[in-house]
Amino acid sequence: MKAVRFSAFANNLENLSVEQIPDPVLHPGEVKIRILAACINPSDVKNLEGRMASTTLPRTPGRDFAGIVVDGPSNLHNVEVWGSGGDIGFSRDGSHAEFLVIPAEAVSAKPRNLSFEDAACVGVNFLTAYKGLFQRANLQQGETLLVTGAQGGVGSAVLQLGHTQNAKLIAVDRKPQSKQLDGIQLLGYVDSSSSDLKEAVQEITKGRGVDVAFDCVGGELFEPVLSTLRRLGRQVAITSAGNRRVSFDLVDFYHRRLTLFGVDSVALTVTDGAGLLSSLSPLFEAGVLKPAAIAKRGSLDEARQLYSHVASGRAGKAVFLSSIPS
Repeated sequence: MKAVRFSAFANNLENLSVEQIPDPVLHPGEVKIRILAACINPSDVKNLEGRMASTTLPRTPGRDFAGIVVDGPSNLHNVEVWGSGGDIGFSRDGSHAEFLVIPAEAVSAKPRNLSFEDAACVGVNFLTAYKGLFQRANLQQGETLLVTGAQGGVGSAVLQLGHTQNAKLIAVDRKPQSKQLDGIQLLGYVDSSSSDLKEAVQEITKGRGVDVAFDCVGGELFEPVLSTLRRLGRQVAITSAGNRRVSFDLVDFYHRRLTLFGVDSVALTVTDGAGLLSSLSPLFEAGVLKPAAIAKRGSLDEARQLYSHVASGRAGKAVFLSSIPS
């Protein structure tokens, strides 16, 4: 089969190649999936650069996918599936290939109303958002939720999921102000490049602060985000742009009885991902949730161009596409 491969780490795409390799071997309890769409995430680029500690080489990257089961237990043959995991692409070969083998228990049926390419753009964004928002921060109906990097992939997913809980939404980003994002009405929008975050949020919330802050940026924004929390507030951290080390007033932290949660989507296996995606599927089928927009499409042979799009930080997903077999 054809697959994207790398056998060494580098701070560019020179280590990336497209090769013909043997089809993956199917073991008992596994399924073989024909990949019809697979998106590229920023973590896939970091993987090539050697910034993902769990990666073993040589490796086929790729976390998110959609396709059709072509081998394995007979009851799963021809099932249209979607998936994502922090093991595939890192400690086992991933989805940037013509075929993928995963445990049968990791099979999750694709929402019927999503195309393969749209379904392939859900995984990392929504799994990270769901895990942090509901399983860690335990967002409740009607709470005030602040989201940094709100126009990015995970940030957009957090806003959509927060909207399902009727949360009062405050979006933070370094882009032009908007009263709506993804058609969702906001309580407020803060341009972090030109505003004092704490002051702006105090004005928006009339001095109350926010219940939950979902920080998709980190770094120098970490402490200002923490300052927006009200007493008993909860903050979710998923990354750190720039400086990995942060500081804050510990006395203020415990006097306000704040809680900090770390979420690592790479810790979610493809089996874990299947369970979460199955929970999200009804919301996608009802049109309540929408996948990220696609900016660039191509074949496996165009791997470097597609990876370059993601590495540049440009908006929109880049997706590998394969024709549906007749």
